[in-house]
Amino acid sequence: MTTANLRINGNRLWASLMELAQIGATPKGGVKRLALTDLDKQGRDLVVSWAKQAGLTVTIDQIGNVFMRRAGKNPALPPIMSGSHIDTQPTGGKFDGNYGVLAALEVVRTLNDHNIETEAPIEVAFWTNEEGSRFVPVMMGSGVFCGAFTLEHAYAAKDTEGKTVGDELERIGYKGTEVPGQHPIGAYFETHIEQGPVLEDADKVIGVVPGVLGLSWYDCVVTGMEAHAGPTPMALRKDALQISTKIMQEVVNIGNRYPPYGRGTVGMVQVFPNSRNVIPGEVKFSIDLRNVSSELLDTMHNEILAFVDKTSKDSGLNISVERVSYYPPCPFHPDCVNAVREATATLGYSTMDVVSGAGHDAIYTARLAPSGMIFVPCKDGISHNEIEDAKSEHLEAGCNVLLHAMLGRAGVVG
Repeated sequence: MTTANLRINGNRLWASLMELAQIGATPKGGVKRLALTDLDKQGRDLVVSWAKQAGLTVTIDQIGNVFMRRAGKNPALPPIMSGSHIDTQPTGGKFDGNYGVLAALEVVRTLNDHNIETEAPIEVAFWTNEEGSRFVPVMMGSGVFCGAFTLEHAYAAKDTEGKTVGDELERIGYKGTEVPGQHPIGAYFETHIEQGPVLEDADKVIGVVPGVLGLSWYDCVVTGMEAHAGPTPMALRKDALQISTKIMQEVVNIGNRYPPYGRGTVGMVQVFPNSRNVIPGEVKFSIDLRNVSSELLDTMHNEILAFVDKTSKDSGLNISVERVSYYPPCPFHPDCVNAVREATATLGYSTMDVVSGAGHDAIYTARLAPSGMIFVPCKDGISHNEIEDAKSEHLEAGCNVLLHAMLGRAGVVG
């Protein structure tokens, strides 16, 4: 059976996105649907109801990950899965995560419309607490699923009111029985808005994602001595802020030294005592380094440590640097990347490779099964914001690519 001319229903996909966005809708046009709240339950219930209407069987695991299966001819084959998440940031948008889940559901609806049977089962998934805005760690559901951390650790995580993940899962009715990680995956695809400006800037419709940047996060503390800004001569100062700014500039320089995927960011700064006429005595700040390979990230790591050591010796100030998080770069499986590339070529969409600078659940599924991602542009590259926006024709195109990539892996009967 030929499926070359098969296309999804873009209007139906858009309508589903807009209906889900009403749950937790904000006055500015965004969505606030934090993980495991009553609004998250409503969103979950709506998506599950759509899955059941499409004839899918639903399985929930112990961390609340939801898997919705369309049967294949050969039930012994592991399912070809696609999904993302439906929890949002406190000032989130309509598309981050939600698009990946509803695009996968639209693939199933399209197969149903055309009575297409696949060899392997098709599954739609959504993962618990990807955003990490209410509970940490981020990407909790997929992280537990792949064994990055334990179920007990996740259950014990608390929000600002002291409520735990375990209790909240129970309360909203999504603490399932299946052991996380025991759900098979043949291959996993995730469609997503880019969350950056590259595709829009290049006027391309589809981003083929070969991998996700690795990151190293650090806390840096520079200790000087606070003193009166007037009587203390410049040459006799132990100004923690001035020394800190040298390190901050080097963070940016390191990012610029390793293009095109080098990133160097200082996003958080705390100055003590933070007084107008007092020389700063202590400065704490964050360092965020990213790149596409472990080798480059290790080089950047070594360079910032060497610079900090030299700066400490030259200035006489004590400087401490602690690495607080490390996620290695995640290359996606060549078979899945090629499936996306081939589907895009078949459909005739403009395309380019885009390495993801943000984390996604696909990072964790890639530890267990061949995985890949599909990006579409978002307006001005803005995400995690209520004004997040995307064109319906781009969302439709990404879903068409997903459809054909999944069919390539699942196989069509007939």
